[in-house]
Amino acid sequence: MSTPADGALWGRADQQDYRSRVRGCLLGGAVGDALGAAVEFLSWAEIRETYGPEGITDYAPAYGRRGAVTDDTQMSLFTVDGLIRAHVRRDTGAWHPPTDLHAAYRRWYTTQREWGPDERRPADGWLARQEWLYAQRAPGRACLSGLADEVMGTLEQPKNPDSKGCGTVMRSAPFGLLVGWEPHLVFQLGVECAAQTHGHPTGLLAAGAFAAIVHALVRGDDLDTAVQKALVQLASRPGHEETTDALKQALGAVRQGLPSPERVASLGEGWTAEEALAIGVYCALVAEDVRHGLLLAVNHGGDSDSTGSVCGNLLGALHGDTALPPAWVAEVEGRATILELADDFAMEMTQGPALHGPADSARVWLERYPRG
Repeated sequence: MSTPADGALWGRADQQDYRSRVRGCLLGGAVGDALGAAVEFLSWAEIRETYGPEGITDYAPAYGRRGAVTDDTQMSLFTVDGLIRAHVRRDTGAWHPPTDLHAAYRRWYTTQREWGPDERRPADGWLARQEWLYAQRAPGRACLSGLADEVMGTLEQPKNPDSKGCGTVMRSAPFGLLVGWEPHLVFQLGVECAAQTHGHPTGLLAAGAFAAIVHALVRGDDLDTAVQKALVQLASRPGHEETTDALKQALGAVRQGLPSPERVASLGEGWTAEEALAIGVYCALVAEDVRHGLLLAVNHGGDSDSTGSVCGNLLGALHGDTALPPAWVAEVEGRATILELADDFAMEMTQGPALHGPADSARVWLERYPRG
């Protein structure tokens, strides 16, 4: 796929391909998240005891239903919302995407503290009015504490400076969908927004690397090439060693024999950012198809929903939404919202100037994505 820069004209085929990859990335992440939700806190032995020798092979009840997603998908959707609103607010002359992302994550934080949407806050936009998002699905402690007040964490003064939990990685795939941006800017934005909840260099850099990998996939690279490009970016960053080593271990594991839960376990459990990234990358690299990759990513004793989500983001961005298992897509929680948001994002990135500008804007778009 060719990749027009901001403001360049997109051909119809390019728009369709891009929309499919955006849909695939967001839906794939949600499907992987939902597959892992039922086994997130189980050991591999407990998973086999409960679901059989092959482990979990389909959605299982979690949070009261099959196909339930967790905070991973919730926060990823608010990342998308924040990115759209950053581009809309650009019309006012204000351009600081981390501020818009912080506001979006604060809207997610509100969903974890209130019973449902408040119609008296139209500035929250349409995503924050989706009632199904007002559910607590084991949100990460660092994400909650980092967003508990209005002070935005920055690289100079990050929130939770010693934390490198996977809460940075699991929400950062949408940065990679900024296909018109330069790779180093995508990486940097992922890093800066990770600092809003986690401050350890590994937490920051794993998020940036994940965004960069997704970005390269959407631009048409294969996964191995995308990882190699991320490693080049990492090499110049202070404190990159843990993230670099984890990605190199993932690449090395591909050559060590047939994929297995034991091979996945050799990369860690996924609770930390670099481990979740490495497991997701490894499972996507060895995947025979999307179904195989996602089941491999969730069948281990660790943070199965996050590793499934990361793997799903990667495979969806690589292959597009039509490669995802239809039955899983049909049953995943929030599918209609995810598709609507994905299509809005693709439309904003490819046709934004036709939707809004300093002089004239479509009223419906500003109601969905207010400039405030």
